[in-house]
Amino acid sequence: MFPDKLNIPLGKSVNALVDWLVVNYGDAFEAFADALLTVLVWLEHLLRATPWWLVIVVIAAIAFHASRSWKTMLGLSLAMVAIGMLGLWDKAMQTLALMIIATGLSVIIGIPVGIGMAMSNKLRAVMVPILDMMQTMPSFVYLIPALMLFGLGKVPAILATVIYAAPPVIRLTDLGIRLVDKEVLEASRSFGASRAQILWGVQLPLALPNIMAGINQTTMMSISMVVIASMIGARGLGEQVLTGIQRLDVGQGVEAGIAIVLLAVVFDRIGQSYGKRSQRSSTTGAGDGA
Repeated sequence: MFPDKLNIPLGKSVNALVDWLVVNYGDAFEAFADALLTVLVWLEHLLRATPWWLVIVVIAAIAFHASRSWKTMLGLSLAMVAIGMLGLWDKAMQTLALMIIATGLSVIIGIPVGIGMAMSNKLRAVMVPILDMMQTMPSFVYLIPALMLFGLGKVPAILATVIYAAPPVIRLTDLGIRLVDKEVLEASRSFGASRAQILWGVQLPLALPNIMAGINQTTMMSISMVVIASMIGARGLGEQVLTGIQRLDVGQGVEAGIAIVLLAVVFDRIGQSYGKRSQRSSTTGAGDGA
């Protein structure tokens, strides 16, 4: 048996830290949660109040804009119709609202952090083990401090989803900027471009395919969290799966599972299409520059 005197009371230290945060910054956490919940509820009500056919038209338009393919547009539209035919349209709109907010926060946080990592090796050395921990730690662990700070509901579900889903966009933003050809950077410097001009005019456009791939992965990971998020009060398709498990209702679980898969396919195809477009644009731009 491992000697007790060598044990490190990490759990007690974490509990003490969370208690200190609640006591000293409870009002700030509550204000943040209220603001985030207000945005989420507004978006959820908007999606649920919008006619189903209009939502499908918007998604079809986005799909066509991304892919320039009538087949892709028709296939994704039929996937959304199938979700409605399963009787899960309202639940799907709740899940969609949660996913949009979580993905948006992940991108807003992830891209600047990825840029910072690409610009600073010291920051990268600090962030890499943190990102490793975020990706390898079971997602259930995220829920415990989130519950203690924000209670049950949608806000801790969003925050747990952000922690789980943000690493891909951070890593791929960093990777994309670091993969930019050094000769292109030297040419930009020789023309007198500043560091900011090089970043916005050269590095980010050339890194866009990697960034889009990171956003696509982040979106998929956000959708994959819907079942876990339902365990702490987030409604939507995950709630249907959880209810099916609790009641041993295989049919209900299968229906909700199919709806989650269809929703994931829709956004995966749209994300991949935008990624391919950005890659073609990047290749064309590099060819023109050469």
